[in-house]
Amino acid sequence: MKKFMDEDFLLSTETARWLYHEAAEGMPIIDYHCHINPQEIAEDRKFENITQVWLGGDHYKWRQMRFGGKPEEVITGDTDPREKFRAFASVLPKLIGNPMYHWSHLELQRGFGITEPLSEKNADEIYDKCNEILAQYSARELMRKFHVKAICTTDDPCDDLHWHEVIREDETMEIQVRPAFRPDKAVNIEKAGYAEYIRKLSGVCGFEIKNVEDVVKALLVRIDYFAERGCLCADHGLDYCMYAVPDMEEAEEAFAAAMKGERPEKAQADAYKTLVTIACAKKYADLNWVMQIHFGCLRDNNKPQFAKMGPDTGYDAVNSQSGVENVAPLLNAFAENEGLPKMILYSLNPNDNTALVTIAACFQGDGIVGRVQHGSAWWFNDNRSGMRSQLTELANNGMLGCFVGMLTDSRSFLSYTRHEYFRRILCEMIGEWVESGQYPDDKEQLKKLVEDICFHNTNTFFGFEVL
Repeated sequence: MKKFMDEDFLLSTETARWLYHEAAEGMPIIDYHCHINPQEIAEDRKFENITQVWLGGDHYKWRQMRFGGKPEEVITGDTDPREKFRAFASVLPKLIGNPMYHWSHLELQRGFGITEPLSEKNADEIYDKCNEILAQYSARELMRKFHVKAICTTDDPCDDLHWHEVIREDETMEIQVRPAFRPDKAVNIEKAGYAEYIRKLSGVCGFEIKNVEDVVKALLVRIDYFAERGCLCADHGLDYCMYAVPDMEEAEEAFAAAMKGERPEKAQADAYKTLVTIACAKKYADLNWVMQIHFGCLRDNNKPQFAKMGPDTGYDAVNSQSGVENVAPLLNAFAENEGLPKMILYSLNPNDNTALVTIAACFQGDGIVGRVQHGSAWWFNDNRSGMRSQLTELANNGMLGCFVGMLTDSRSFLSYTRHEYFRRILCEMIGEWVESGQYPDDKEQLKKLVEDICFHNTNTFFGFEVL
């Protein structure tokens, strides 16, 4: 029997172990999509306790605590931090087979040197030990501990990027912290609050937004603003991937309805969203940015809880009607507009993996390695079987060797161990192929493949220029 999560965790072959320890383990981290608050980095936040950094804002953990029957006050309420930690520790042993069980223990091992499994029995002891060690670290020091070289946060077009400027001007900060342009509130016209947001965007841009052309103009102005402040990528979050003929008349009808506080008809909303997205993509291509599209999420399903707690609190699910069939015509519209940027495509529905890889293969070219990427297993797929499925489909129908690898999609400074989790799974799969005779035992080539997927491909694709 193997030891619990030892140094060879998930590595069952000699080749896998060699690849991980000799190639993957020491590679730096570029976390190109996360939800870290840049203010916490700018101010180099010190955390008072492990609960703040572990449970604060982590709706992954909140969902599991609700599964385990914990009352909301010990999940998101004002309960004492130690009690919250105890509550999470009491449900953790029930998460057998869940990636959170592995993530949590990797974080304890790498962040705090704690190798014993966490449970209700030792919760107080581990809580105290974590707090003692955490007192020695700040936000930046945690990033350095995990060998992080660059990250991209997630930023609204209306953001003045003040905290990014503070970080950029700080000569003591060697880690790149770059914004990522996230125009969801201006694109997703069917969502509540659209009119209020457009008025806010008008104020930021200094002109009244009266129509769809003005929306596009405002977004292009803000894209330039972000570019001047070091932005290298954009990220569009969609409940479903839309495509409609970008008819301006239909789009204007959607705009007029939304500005009155009404929900536009779907066909009109899709025409608007398609038109605006095509315009943004053209600008991204001109700037050599990477455009990411995340879609396939069924959001805010528990309406009473959403009314109490708002979005991103653990009430989302997989959308079976993801709109994956619209990805190809949308990318084709970008290409016809001479504005197909480098792209990464993610669907929350794992049934879309093969479709996305094969669609991505249709839009390669212009001498760019992996110009359109099938993104890493995302959110509910961010587990061993989900990663293996995504990697397998990418290998089957794409080119695994040019993959840009993993991201955390997290709000926590301890989540960088998700890169380790991915790297172990990657090395295990490649090890299986080598030891079964499906790929040559060429150590030099294998090492290069793994190091590229873990770091170099991302560095080159986005243009971070990390040395």
